[in-house]
Amino acid sequence: MDPLWLLLLLPLAVASGWYASRRENSKRSEITEFNLPSAYFRGLNFLLNEQPDKAIEVFIKVLEVDSETVEMHLTLGNLFRRRGELERATRIHQNIIARPNLSNSQHLQALFELAQDYFKAGLLDRAESLFLELADAPSHAEQALRYLSQLYEQEKEWEKAISATQRLQKYSERDISPVLAQYYCELTDVCLEKREYEKAKAHVDNALKVDANCTRATILLGNIEFKMGEYRRAIDTWRKIEDMDPRYLGEVIDSIVVAYRELKDDEGLWAFLTNALDDYGGPKLLKAQVEEIEHRKGRSEAVDFLTDWVRKHPTLHGLRSLVNLKKMEQDSADSESEIEPLQSLLVSMFDTDGMYRCRQCGFTGRTLHWQCPGCKGWYMQAPVTDEHLNKQMN
Repeated sequence: MDPLWLLLLLPLAVASGWYASRRENSKRSEITEFNLPSAYFRGLNFLLNEQPDKAIEVFIKVLEVDSETVEMHLTLGNLFRRRGELERATRIHQNIIARPNLSNSQHLQALFELAQDYFKAGLLDRAESLFLELADAPSHAEQALRYLSQLYEQEKEWEKAISATQRLQKYSERDISPVLAQYYCELTDVCLEKREYEKAKAHVDNALKVDANCTRATILLGNIEFKMGEYRRAIDTWRKIEDMDPRYLGEVIDSIVVAYRELKDDEGLWAFLTNALDDYGGPKLLKAQVEEIEHRKGRSEAVDFLTDWVRKHPTLHGLRSLVNLKKMEQDSADSESEIEPLQSLLVSMFDTDGMYRCRQCGFTGRTLHWQCPGCKGWYMQAPVTDEHLNKQMN
């Protein structure tokens, strides 16, 4: 329904209610006189003449805010906010709050609506102040705390976000510990940038306490151990990803290779790459294995291995890797010119090394975002599989 027609129906509803109330009162006091407020008709006349702004001003000015009209004002303010008319919505809700005759529940609801106006308008300090007040009211605590979590996310105030989310857990019916773990991971990243490894480890430990299956926290813990020179421990930590979600091994495979080499454990590296590729596959694991073969045995051996792999596992990323490697192997210009068009075609169709998909909204990108840029949800974006890419082709 057009919002303007809602504005038309709202005063009619109020007038009808007023009329019904007057009739009821007249029966009790034997008063039969009735005079429908002419302001309603002026407002309706403006609407019918396609002058909605004037109609709105009439309704706002004429309707006194009392216990019988608060709901209408709240509805009118919500309508303005949905239409993006935040200044009008704010004015209505401020006007409600200023009235001395509100019940406690009406006052709290008006505060909540005004806080949403401020939040949507980007006036985060004002919104925060009201949401904090509402967080102490049982009737609005859960909603207020959810908004506070979102607000602190926007401002990247992760410690405040953690505090609000911990309070929210008491009210929420769903498990929000994975979100709380992500906040701890954000603090971990901040500390890693400052090379504050002990603080970073404390934060990531907290993340794993609230969500033992947090893949991001496991990756970060391995990163910390790696930076502290604890290479064997880092490898053991990263390998826990195999039990959590092995698709994310690709995110740490380069670091795992470096860690094995720092330990001078060539046999351990070879065994890991071979087993991981056989068990889980994926473009980054395949790339690491091919590079290791080329490092050990030369490019020709790497091409033979990759050719055999593509025959057994026909995937787009495997084919592209093979074409790239063969192009590098060719010496003559004629041979190179035959391969180059196929290479360009594969690159233009898909870049399978860097495609991720949000589990909630379907947003895709070439970079792994722990918080989806599309829906802003904390849903880890699993790497897109060859099966999904093949469906896209068809």
